[in-house]
Amino acid sequence: MEQKRTKRNRGALGTAVAVVCYMLIGALSGLFILQIQDDLLPAEASAPLRLLVFLGLLGVLYLVILLQYAIHEAGHLLFGRLSGYGFNSYRVGSCMWVKEGDRVRFRRYSLAGTGGQCLMSPPDLVEGRMPVLLYNLGGAVMNVASALLSGGLWLLLRESPLPSALLGMFTLTGLAMALMNGLPMRVGMVDNDGRNALSLMRNPGAIRAFWAQMKAVEATSRGVRAKDMPEEWFALPEEEGRQDSISAGAWVLACNRLMDEHRFSEADGRMERILSRPGGLSGLHRAMLLSDRIYVELIGENRPEALAALLDKEQRKMMKAMKTSPSVLRTQYAYALLAEKNAAEAKKWLDLFEKVAKTYPYPVDVESERELMEIARQRAEGQQK
Repeated sequence: MEQKRTKRNRGALGTAVAVVCYMLIGALSGLFILQIQDDLLPAEASAPLRLLVFLGLLGVLYLVILLQYAIHEAGHLLFGRLSGYGFNSYRVGSCMWVKEGDRVRFRRYSLAGTGGQCLMSPPDLVEGRMPVLLYNLGGAVMNVASALLSGGLWLLLRESPLPSALLGMFTLTGLAMALMNGLPMRVGMVDNDGRNALSLMRNPGAIRAFWAQMKAVEATSRGVRAKDMPEEWFALPEEEGRQDSISAGAWVLACNRLMDEHRFSEADGRMERILSRPGGLSGLHRAMLLSDRIYVELIGENRPEALAALLDKEQRKMMKAMKTSPSVLRTQYAYALLAEKNAAEAKKWLDLFEKVAKTYPYPVDVESERELMEIARQRAEGQQK
């Protein structure tokens, strides 16, 4: 219990830092917006016009933040390439470009707790090691670089009200994003880049786990299911290695393979073991594992008391936030069919699943989830007989 409380406190601290940064961005950007508004509008401008301009400038601030996210992910891409990594996918918001075979395709995908993500194919391990720091910290480095550049331009143009205010917002958001991603901490459900880099420096065994997870993503984008990937990619680190989220992620990856192989009892046992000793398990991974355990319970004994324990208030909230995840939608579909006995509700989840599947970046994951949904449907039919 004490360990769980400590992990929650760390996550809360990181979230608090992020909230403070966003509050500072909002407050200082508000001052810049008021400056621009005063420069654009005459003193006698009407209140509706002032409100319209203010809302438009808020839109500009949103675009500035989005641009800093794009620069951040471009930093991972640039420094990853310099470190010998290959391109796999690049995402800002819900807009994603993913390599499928020899082509790069546009997809729509979002991940709770992240504003973007750049995933790359790792270089080969050499005596169990590979370059990791530049790739992980490249995003924060690029945010700092962009902030320094815009800050320099701000000094040159500070007598020009409109350009200086826009450059001020850009400088501010760049520094804030570098701080939130470079200072090691857990923000919400995920570890940030700085904390991942620190984990890789402290635990050499985490490097292999990091490599294996990135190889699995690369293979998935090439159309290879987890059950068909090389067995050695799913080798588990030592128990003490699960004190960081990267090593814990190797255990999650092994559970995903067992689910794809339909070895449900074995998967459930391993997931229960991980969740009982969470170590560095991130909030995102925890929510995904609980979702899978709920599914296994539904197609198995389907005990109301067990489902209630797994699907508590926090887990319901997490699953609601992850409504674009095929695996979560699969569990929601199975829950409606097998726990609620509500075919109409199940149809709603099925329709949402098919909508997400159209633009989901990894078709083989959709194929795997469809198989699990079919198992749930067959269980429901069997109960009706």
